[in-house]
Amino acid sequence: MSDYPKNNFSYGPGGQVPLLTAEKVGTEEFIVNMGPQHPSTHGVCRLLLKMDGEVIPYTDRIDYVSAMFCNHGFCMAVEKLAEIEVPERAEYIRVIMDELNRIASHLIWLGTFALDLGAITPFLYCFREREMILDLFEMTCGQRMTFNYMRAGGVSRDLPEGFISKAKEFVKYFKPRVDEYEAILTENPIFLGRTKGVGILDKKTAIDYSVTGPNLRATGLKWDLRKEEPYSVYDRFEFDIPTGTKSDTWDRYIVRVQEMRQANRIVEQALESIPEGEIKTKTKPVFKPPQGEAYVRIESTRGEMGFYIVSEGEKTMPYRAKLRTASFSNLAALPEMTRGWKIADLVVIFASLDVIMPDVDR
Repeated sequence: MSDYPKNNFSYGPGGQVPLLTAEKVGTEEFIVNMGPQHPSTHGVCRLLLKMDGEVIPYTDRIDYVSAMFCNHGFCMAVEKLAEIEVPERAEYIRVIMDELNRIASHLIWLGTFALDLGAITPFLYCFREREMILDLFEMTCGQRMTFNYMRAGGVSRDLPEGFISKAKEFVKYFKPRVDEYEAILTENPIFLGRTKGVGILDKKTAIDYSVTGPNLRATGLKWDLRKEEPYSVYDRFEFDIPTGTKSDTWDRYIVRVQEMRQANRIVEQALESIPEGEIKTKTKPVFKPPQGEAYVRIESTRGEMGFYIVSEGEKTMPYRAKLRTASFSNLAALPEMTRGWKIADLVVIFASLDVIMPDVDR
């Protein structure tokens, strides 16, 4: 830490603002879970690592189920710090990728949530549709899970020939598929018995624990950064923010189901109105952002994801990168929701939170 520059100021609209140095803030070790890696042999070993900082080379690994959002948020932080303008076409592509990824992530959640309750059919249906989205991602960037597709200033490559037509086919195909999921679960007596009135997280408690995303909206609070603090080109699309009324497990289920409909609606509009033009602002292959700090937040699948970066102005790597992930706060509220319930209910309540563990450890 001793090589930190002496001129510790960031420059913004208000002039010089002192940066937070290690000497001022102090550092402390933190514990990270590693493993189990595999359900047999060495995989049952769980390691607890005591860390004093770490380098994250790929933001995709923070939330591997919603990697597009991780890419997007970090790029926005760099763009804010370096004052990089993003071409309009690239913004549309980002929104399309984000919302397709939101659907794909919710499909994994819905399929596994139903599986935890003993319903196998929804799992098969959900993964059927998810494969179609992954085919679109692979068609665009060559990857199916950790995409590394977005870049500071835009995206790495333009949409390939045939993408828009195939994406439109998927949007049309997907609309009635959500009806199929609901036909199996929404009014199913067994499903209702396991979810209605179970695992209540009231609005005040959710706010006290900084819960965000679908878990917060299930309490009845209509809070979504795409509406409250619009970023990218979200303000150009019409979509609703689903909310719950009872703050229970069933509400968390139905909010995500409705979010898939709204995400599909956004993708449909973006595909119809996407403009021609550049897909990336020209920057040096390796560039050094100016000295300063920046923080941005986006509405990821699991809630608010924030990126805070500090630049020394002399290196290509940030001096500090701090992440605010939704799963960390959402999981913290679990004891409040499970107190007094049975173990079988705990499985359902925990599953309803849609927690991704790397998103907790960051």
